[in-house]
Amino acid sequence: RAITQFFFEPETFFRFRDDATKAGITAEIVPGIMPVMSFAAVQKMSAMCGTDVPAWMARLFEGLDEHPAARQLVAATLAAELCRKLYAGDVRQFHFYTLNRAELSYAICHLLGVRPKEAA
Repeated sequence: RAITQFFFEPETFFRFRDDATKAGITAEIVPGIMPVMSFAAVQKMSAMCGTDVPAWMARLFEGLDEHPAARQLVAATLAAELCRKLYAGDVRQFHFYTLNRAELSYAICHLLGVRPKEAA
């Protein structure tokens, strides 16, 4: 199995997966999902690894630096929508880059209908 670096547009993953398949790669490719804890940090990390940050995404986070609850709501919704679009494209596993902040990933899973299993 291979885990991708993070990305923000589902087409980026689908294009990579299709290119890998055409190249004869048969390993499962799992998309790396980066919930946005801090937009400035995501921009910095994206610049270091060559990931594109869409302009529409930058506009969504404008003015939210001083509003962490609103920023987390936007971040969870965006990541959940990305996962939904990937799922519609036959992706069944996801890797969340939590950066030691599991609560946002928990919220994303909750939005997707995934709940913890109850202890027996």
